[in-house]
Amino acid sequence: MPNAPEKPKIYHITHVNNLPGIIEADKLWSDAMRLQQGLGCELVGLSNIKHRRLYDIEVSCHPGTKVGDYVPFYFCPRSIMLYIIHMGNYPELSYSGGQGPIVHLVADLHDVVEWAESVNKKWAFTDCNAGAYYAEFLNDLDKLHELNWESINATDFRSYRIKEGKQAEFLMHEWFPWHLIEKIGVLYQKVADDVQEIIADSFHQPAVRVEPDWYY
Repeated sequence: MPNAPEKPKIYHITHVNNLPGIIEADKLWSDAMRLQQGLGCELVGLSNIKHRRLYDIEVSCHPGTKVGDYVPFYFCPRSIMLYIIHMGNYPELSYSGGQGPIVHLVADLHDVVEWAESVNKKWAFTDCNAGAYYAEFLNDLDKLHELNWESINATDFRSYRIKEGKQAEFLMHEWFPWHLIEKIGVLYQKVADDVQEIIADSFHQPAVRVEPDWYY
């Protein structure tokens, strides 16, 4: 099984319409914090899994917290969730706008953990979808090798084993700071132009790149 990359990146997908709110708040909110504050957004997740994450599944390495208390990232672009959005045929998915307006917010894992440790903020990662009841939760970077990096990097995920491993997640408690986003990947130049306009007045300016290989 391949070792963890030396400088792993993490990827959060969201609708481009959510970017103004992220910049105004200077952070990405967890679902639990967003609901607590009554904040609206363009939801692109599966309703049944969101409910499990909010109310059922505890992050075992941080007792008393639920998955929905955390901002989720994948360890790869072109995630299985993005494929579900692209296909648009899942009953639990209310969003029907396709992958075109979806953007990838990218950060460096080690930089993120270093910052989180410096401010005593909880973080964790999982070996599969954090919305699965059997997910293992870890908060020790020395255990990154336990993730299935072959599956994470795979482009063909028809195999159940690959599908499970590819959905490994990184989780940040309550909110994730905007200044740690180092890049925004998009499908089309038009979306890149929209993103550039949205972030134009932000103190932090991530690189914006068209990344067709990150999409279906």
